[in-house]
Amino acid sequence: MTKAELVAEIAKKSGLAKADAERALNSFVETAKKTLKKEGRLALAGFGTFSVNKRKARTGRNPRTGETIKIKAKKVVKFKAGKALSDSI
Repeated sequence: MTKAELVAEIAKKSGLAKADAERALNSFVETAKKTLKKEGRLALAGFGTFSVNKRKARTGRNPRTGETIKIKAKKVVKFKAGKALSDSI
């Protein structure tokens, strides 16, 4: 599903105009980004939990050349589905 398809579905189910649905979705995404950056965790009851984890630096291999490369440490976002979401799938 693309963002445009998601916006159309939100508009259809909520009775909002597509422009309002897109603004609502964009607001959620921006708020989620800020919350994850500031607090490192965002929990949505019945849906799941987003969390920020640190990935250590490691060595990897370039698949084209076989050359060993260093991969820098970085933060990644992980998602753990909630029970209600897992059960519905």
